[in-house]
Amino acid sequence: MSSAPLPIDSAALANAVSRLRESQVQLPQLAQLADPSLIPAGILSALREVDPDAPHPLNLWRVHWYNDQNRRGIQSVPAHLVLGPEVTGVTAPIVVLLGSRFPMIAAHKVLAAYGCLVPRLVSGEFDPTQHRALWPSTGNYCRGGVAISRILGCRGVAILPAGMSAERFNWLQRWVKDDSDIVRTPGTESNVKEIYDKCAELRRDPQNVILNQFAEYGNYLVHYQCTGRAAEQAVLSHSGLAIAAFVSATGSAGTIGAGDYLKERHGARIVAVEAAECPTLLRNGFGEHNIQGIGDKHIPLIHNIMNGDLVVAVSDRSTDGLHLLFNHPQGQRYLRERRQFSPDLVDSLSSLGFSGICNVLAAIKTARYLRLGSDQAVVTVATDSAAMYGSELAKHEQRDFPSGFDQIAAAETFGQHLLGVRTDLMTELTLHDRDRIFNLGYFTWVEQQGVSLRDFEARREQSFWRGLRRNLPLWDQAIAAMNQRVAEG
Repeated sequence: MSSAPLPIDSAALANAVSRLRESQVQLPQLAQLADPSLIPAGILSALREVDPDAPHPLNLWRVHWYNDQNRRGIQSVPAHLVLGPEVTGVTAPIVVLLGSRFPMIAAHKVLAAYGCLVPRLVSGEFDPTQHRALWPSTGNYCRGGVAISRILGCRGVAILPAGMSAERFNWLQRWVKDDSDIVRTPGTESNVKEIYDKCAELRRDPQNVILNQFAEYGNYLVHYQCTGRAAEQAVLSHSGLAIAAFVSATGSAGTIGAGDYLKERHGARIVAVEAAECPTLLRNGFGEHNIQGIGDKHIPLIHNIMNGDLVVAVSDRSTDGLHLLFNHPQGQRYLRERRQFSPDLVDSLSSLGFSGICNVLAAIKTARYLRLGSDQAVVTVATDSAAMYGSELAKHEQRDFPSGFDQIAAAETFGQHLLGVRTDLMTELTLHDRDRIFNLGYFTWVEQQGVSLRDFEARREQSFWRGLRRNLPLWDQAIAAMNQRVAEG
């Protein structure tokens, strides 16, 4: 991807304009999603009457971090939690952006889906009357893709492992045209290669356009601009706090692009997180885990690992255990009565899904390792909430606490998985480490996926990533031009 003028397929672009006109869609610019104060007042007023979970075209204007608690209005500061030492055991505040405030899927991956499809749409590269948008992921990104596709009047197909949480599939079945638009691949969170294999099969049909979040630079760019700014605003809304580090599970490596934004502006360290059961970045390793949504066993093409500072691994035993603690009635009772957490704090912990808990634990490890003080914040993201994993509670209770999850079990879980967080399974990256991780991506992208060696190697230099960002204003210009054509009809 370069910053050259966008190529235009005039016939496909005309079809896209016609389809958006039929669907009564006006597209928000990425600058407006980064700063919702730029959204026209008339749209903000109309949004108050729109169900945030409906496939309504105005919900595109809610694909940002600034939705209020009922998700019908906006607030000046992105929704976030600040976790203090009573929860984390470290002095540094842990600031957590809340992805559950996003519309339709209650997860921030809908932002990534918008950033991947809309640039193709406004360039005439994607024809909604001819193409199907295929969304490979482990759950939230494909849900976001299906939601965006439906609003834009095109066919969206979700591709995800069959073993993901029941809540993901229940949502998809309500949103797709028919069950054939849900493609179930073998395995669970760790089986990304099987998703790629299915994409390779489906790509033989020229009507199928694969919007691979691991390789779509729009995913990186929308998080650089929108999530980076939101993280900055959340921390700076607290007087006296500096941004010491940005922590993100790598997943598709879209969200961690916000770290580049924060590093450039605040000198923040960038911390990549993975599952200890599959230590690919740490040890060139492999395995399986249950931290749903964070990916593994390969290095995404859009991961700017040469700009990274630390890698941290978190065990799924910890995320499973804390998910139980935060959402089981006995766990919540323990937090209120024994730890004396306020009811509001206890309630807020259900805003953390598996990957959010993982990110918080990695942030604690980072703060402890760097010996950060009370004025040095670590900022991270909760992609979704516990609402996406209710079916997992009984499974984990039966597996780990067959006699039942009681007050003693809650205390053990709190002590082991929160107070007991250590600085093992992490490394501060040297140039040698960055090169090692970067080179590991060769086997996926050059040997398996056909990326040219020249394009693969170009990503080693920071000038490549800075060059990508010049596309952002070009995309916004193209969005504005399309909106004008739609309105003129």
